[in-house]
Amino acid sequence: MNWMERVFKLSEHGTNVRTELVAGLTTFLTMAYIIFVNPSILGDAGMPKGAVFVATCLIAALGTTIMALYANYPIALAPGMGLNAYFAYVVVLHMGFTWQAALGAVFVSGCLFLLVTLFGLRELIIKGIPQSIRIAITVGIGLFLALIALKSAGIVAASPATFVTLGDLHKPEVILASLGFLIIVVLDRLKVPGAILIGIVVVTVASFFFAGNEFHGVFSAPPSIAPTFLQLDIKSALTGGILNVVLVFFLVELFDATGTLMGVAKRAGLLVPSRMGRFNRSLLADSGAIFAGSLLGTSSTTAYVESAAGVQAGGRTGLTALTVAALFLCCLFLSPLAGVVPGYATAPALFFVACLMLKELTEIEWGETTEAIPAAVTALLMPFTYSVANGLAFGFITYAVLKLFTGRSKEVHWMVWLIGGVFLFKFVYIGG
Repeated sequence: MNWMERVFKLSEHGTNVRTELVAGLTTFLTMAYIIFVNPSILGDAGMPKGAVFVATCLIAALGTTIMALYANYPIALAPGMGLNAYFAYVVVLHMGFTWQAALGAVFVSGCLFLLVTLFGLRELIIKGIPQSIRIAITVGIGLFLALIALKSAGIVAASPATFVTLGDLHKPEVILASLGFLIIVVLDRLKVPGAILIGIVVVTVASFFFAGNEFHGVFSAPPSIAPTFLQLDIKSALTGGILNVVLVFFLVELFDATGTLMGVAKRAGLLVPSRMGRFNRSLLADSGAIFAGSLLGTSSTTAYVESAAGVQAGGRTGLTALTVAALFLCCLFLSPLAGVVPGYATAPALFFVACLMLKELTEIEWGETTEAIPAAVTALLMPFTYSVANGLAFGFITYAVLKLFTGRSKEVHWMVWLIGGVFLFKFVYIGG
């Protein structure tokens, strides 16, 4: 135990081994759903689910271990919700790029992310983007996730007359997905650890009895990662058609990861002047995990807000994160279980996460239309154009134009003019 004290400085942080281990287990239970959800979503893009499952477990373990040993932070990393859906349903299925090219875009965005972190530009860029647009990005992705989740659950269906309509509520898949969502919300409200994971498991078990799903066992040797390992296509990712995808990955990674790290670290009492060096290390840890994940074969990796559950349970050091990493490695032997989880079992988890992302709406300054309207445009156009990039584009352009014609151009950071100008040039000379 002496090495734990030496590496993690437990007494200095007012904690002990037992508390850290319990905190790690708590964090793991709240985020373990990703080992089922990520292969399901990326599998829809044509990626081999077994290989994605292994990549998900490995990058979660690797990224979280780096966070534990390098930054000594109780924060876990894993492929992010939202960006995995954007990767699969927009970049690959809607825009028509191969999943290899999409992985290349993740790699390029990860390299950019690491560079801006190393050179101290991360804070500059964040300060340059208006608060209203930052909030709208989270809200818009939440709305986009909600649409995808409702479609996967069968609650929303296509309609030639109205574009979307209510699905067949008599199907067992729809009923099970609806019950799964209610279970997750109730358990979360009762503060039951692993509420999302429990909801997924309950629906999956019920699917064997009511929806014709077949059980293939629980344990086996991990599948091969070869089908996705180093399969990224960087050359295609650097072509003009996918550069806006790189920008979306980069901006969302920037705001989501930084916001999560700051929020959880603040809750743990780690954002104090004497410990800011460790925070900078945490920024490097999550930056490096993005392109490492693309090499393994998964969408963008990010810090998980569910880490706050472990902090609430007393986690204060990297021992909490190291516990999470070890548990993710153990999950490598659960691939048969992950393979039988149907899309309508993970849809409730997506919808629940989407609902939570909408709470950011309260932070928008609704009394100032030059702030509120661009935010609304950003958020609404993401689901309605089925593109996070389009929402960002119209949001930045609207923000710049409204500020310009209301005599408030001095309030606009040069970063907004630059991004808005790039998007406007794209629409005018290249197209949507």
